Amino acid sequence: MSDHHSTRFPAPVDTALREAGWQPGRWVISQAEEWADFLRAHITPAGHRLTVCAAAVEAWAEFGGLRITAPGPGRQIAPATLRIDPTAGIHLARTLADLGRSLDTEISPLGEEGDGQAILAMDATGRVFSIDHTGDWYLGPDIDQALGTLITGMEPARLTSA
Repeated sequence: MSDHHSTRFPAPVDTALREAGWQPGRWVISQAEEWADFLRAHITPAGHRLTVCAAAVEAWAEFGGLRITAPGPGRQIAPATLRIDPTAGIHLARTLADLGRSLDTEISPLGEEGDGQAILAMDATGRVFSIDHTGDWYLGPDIDQALGTLITGMEPARLTSA
């Protein structure tokens, strides 16, 4: 089965994405726009709002709604099942705003790992982060590399608070 359909992702990542229902050119902009409206309208009880950045909307359009299961045990850590759904991060508006401030950017929710063990987020330039009870983690400069990190079970880099 060595066909030459995709060189965008490493084979195990490509396989996991396709099994989740992704394919090159997938673009569900109606769902992404619905999420954008929902997030923009949401204000937490403490008055925090979520940011919707264009990079995140693009990631939602391409990967939104997918549940991605890693094919193997992982190279360094056990990879979690990923769910690309920004509403998973809705209760973390303040945390995302704080992280955005510390990185001097805006951060939008992207989805979750496992059953909400970690929330995935993306900044205005497309960098992807994971936020869990132990801290903030950097997954890659764009969604492609972040998915690779997550699906292959590579150890992400911890963000140190400068």
